[in-house]
Amino acid sequence: MKKYDIVMIGGGHNGLVAACYLQRAGLDVAVVEKNAWVGGAATSRTLSSGVYYSNCSYVCSLFRPEIMRDLELPKHGLQIVAYEGGAVLTREGGYLASYRDHNQHRREFARYSARDAEAYERYARDVTRQCRFIQPLLMRTAPDPFSFKPRDISELMFLAKKMGEFSPEQMAQTLRFWTMSISDFLDEYFETEVIKAYLAISGIIGTALGPMSPGTAYVLLHHYMGEVDGSVGAWGYARGGMGAVTQALASSFQASGGTILTDSEVSQVIIRNGKAEGVALANGDEVRGNIVVSNADVKRTFLKLVDEKELPEKFVHRVKHFKMRGSSGKVNIALDGLPEFPNLPHGSTCIKGDLHFTDTVERIERGYDDWKAGRWSADPFLDAMIPTTLDPTMAEPGKHFMSCFVQYCPPKVEGRDWTDADRDAFAETVVSQIADYSPGFRDRILHMEVRTPRELEAEVGLTEGNIFQGELTFDQLLFNRPVPGYAQYRSPVEGLWMCGSSTHPGGGVMGAPGRNAAAEILRDLKKPNKHMSPAHDIL
Repeated sequence: MKKYDIVMIGGGHNGLVAACYLQRAGLDVAVVEKNAWVGGAATSRTLSSGVYYSNCSYVCSLFRPEIMRDLELPKHGLQIVAYEGGAVLTREGGYLASYRDHNQHRREFARYSARDAEAYERYARDVTRQCRFIQPLLMRTAPDPFSFKPRDISELMFLAKKMGEFSPEQMAQTLRFWTMSISDFLDEYFETEVIKAYLAISGIIGTALGPMSPGTAYVLLHHYMGEVDGSVGAWGYARGGMGAVTQALASSFQASGGTILTDSEVSQVIIRNGKAEGVALANGDEVRGNIVVSNADVKRTFLKLVDEKELPEKFVHRVKHFKMRGSSGKVNIALDGLPEFPNLPHGSTCIKGDLHFTDTVERIERGYDDWKAGRWSADPFLDAMIPTTLDPTMAEPGKHFMSCFVQYCPPKVEGRDWTDADRDAFAETVVSQIADYSPGFRDRILHMEVRTPRELEAEVGLTEGNIFQGELTFDQLLFNRPVPGYAQYRSPVEGLWMCGSSTHPGGGVMGAPGRNAAAEILRDLKKPNKHMSPAHDIL
């Protein structure tokens, strides 16, 4: 039986990123994936004739450009097409457009409020300051504040230096920002409801909190740190759907000599004498390795794949209480023609970006109230996008693909498991909202794929369907992610590592957790990482 240097559990984007770096460093790596395809939540598949779906994740922005360069992903087919912006459609028949250009965006705010247009300058300045503070930390291992190791002391000094760039007033604003609600934060700048609703959206996506919940201001920041073609905060479509990201990663990995084993579901991590030695598969086979790296979330890894007796009791307690509550669903729709939205001016470019139908913060909060009661939102927030307006490779001429991210959607319905009837009723809620703003929308539907947290957990392996593998609240960031004392991609089991979004710096199709984990593994093995951009190069 062949023994690999590294066995990677899961072929999601972070697992593939880590596998690419480790393979390029001269190690023999095998990626073990339960599905017949790799990609995890970043996949593209055709379920309706002639239409490709981005099945789960649907836009590209957070993925680090340094990783794209290191792993030569454009050479392996990855192309990102930036989109212009989008719009919020209001119940009164109007719209608020969003644009990549700062001045154009500001003028759009001025249509509603001259005061808010001026406030947008302050808002953009203050949020950019936070981005500049956080962004260099994304590709660095979080320091252990209770360690006296030279590296941890050095990283704490780096963090202190970054904090030292703030004035006392800016530091006070930063601490408030990290802990306050997105609703309260926006109230300090804006007066117009639709503007606040538009900006609040980034504070609740993928999070089991409402816009009035403390901690949601930071979630907004997490979504603002994207970059497309050097434009910070920009968003784009991966040409061919989000599966193009993981297909390029898989191609880069295999071009370096890596091995991908599909249809190979892991049932257990093999541990002998306190050391991980490989994985046992559901079909009875074993894949042996000197090191095992898990791209699965922290709960799936340590509560399902590792025998509890191999772990410290306190660690297990922490893992069980790591917040990982599903709050999102996804509805993918194949359309026989481009839908019309009378709210938008004829020929508006907004249809090429994200369309929202929730025009007040109060409406978002009421949707969260439904989630707390164990129901999907009767009036949900939708992030609806039609990538085929910019990427014709995803559908035949005349047909279109619409991706609808839905918030809020509970992991259980009033305490019980989801049924197919629940799933269908959830989809009807989504379609009804779109149809309210798009006459004839129902007549254009050719096919739908509906994903509740049930489907996200069953297929992608996301516990409770949480798209970030753990909420991005202040108590679960940096050295607390996922567990204090184990925030540096290591685990209590020798030879068992973590590289998924449960680790620093968190979720989204970013790739940073995978890259950082690979850097730590190579450091432990005293292997050169000459293929990896150094962290200090990040601006």
